[in-house]
Amino acid sequence: MRPATATAAAVTTLIGAGAATVAAGRYASSAALKVPPGRPLPGEPRLTVHATAAGQVALTRCLASRRPGTYGLSGPGVHAVVGPVLDDVPHSADTVVRRLERVVVGRLEVGGHVGLTPQLHTGTPSDALGLAHEDVEMPGELGPLPAWFVPAARSTWVIAVHGLGTTREHPMNLMGFLNRMRLPVLALAYRGDPGAPRPAGGLGHLGDSEWRDLDAAIRHAVRHGAERVVLLGWSTGASMALHAAAGCGLRDRISGLVLDSPVLDWEATLRALATARRVPAPLLPLAVRAAQGSTGVHGDRLAEAADPDGLRVPTLVFHGPDDHLAPWRTSRELASRRADLVTLHTVRDASHAAMWNADPHRYEEALRRFLTSLI
Repeated sequence: MRPATATAAAVTTLIGAGAATVAAGRYASSAALKVPPGRPLPGEPRLTVHATAAGQVALTRCLASRRPGTYGLSGPGVHAVVGPVLDDVPHSADTVVRRLERVVVGRLEVGGHVGLTPQLHTGTPSDALGLAHEDVEMPGELGPLPAWFVPAARSTWVIAVHGLGTTREHPMNLMGFLNRMRLPVLALAYRGDPGAPRPAGGLGHLGDSEWRDLDAAIRHAVRHGAERVVLLGWSTGASMALHAAAGCGLRDRISGLVLDSPVLDWEATLRALATARRVPAPLLPLAVRAAQGSTGVHGDRLAEAADPDGLRVPTLVFHGPDDHLAPWRTSRELASRRADLVTLHTVRDASHAAMWNADPHRYEEALRRFLTSLI
């Protein structure tokens, strides 16, 4: 082969390999960052309904189906709420029986497939909880943002921000509790949510761009009478809260942060999401680079927002060692470095963004004490 021909062949091979590498990285990052709201998180097992009885449901036996606490049970055309495991009820070795609290939508059919979700309620606060609410719309960077506002007497508002795999229905888990504390609640839908603007490429940014929609919610709250706000975020919603506390023009109105399962290390969470979607390990570094290039997600921005030295307001963190999407170690480091401002409430045997579900009473008591100090 002539030298020129050999060189051309080699270059063509390298270009082909390079294009394949880029394509593989984009595939891997897309698999990680496309987490549809209201759908089970990657890695959550699909459970089969084996039997139902009055106040009981038998599910496939696994670590997930044996988690302590109260959860939503969601599948095609069905949403139910299940309580504790009933160990004393007769069952086969491959099943777990949980208390069936209620079926909200559809029917639990034997043989149907469902998944556990931290999101208990469906519908609106008025429909699901009997709490009077207003449908509001806020101007956002990409377009109008829908939100629910549940009014109450105090001038400190709670702005609630859901995270990965859930919708603004998730904060309804706490709306009754917050209403009893007479705290107004604003629960927003942000870019990528049903009824909200679609982000570029349809990809989430793990809070890196979404926080600007939370900024819009803070401005809305202040315009409509909030003297101070507490930001309550789950998962990437917690990351959004940190970004807002660091970069919002009205950050002086933020009196406290409540962070549930916070994503403090976006690269670790990106890798965990990609792994859960069965992206091969050799592609994980490519997924990170592709996410950096195509979505604008950069770890240094989150690291800056979550810098312990930059915290200015009291912060309550709910997190635990069984969260496989957002490393617990980063929450421990945050709490240890800023013991003057950060309180870590450790929750064991709880999956990502399900710290309340594992033990609602202890969670609400810790939250009550924290909020009382702010209002």
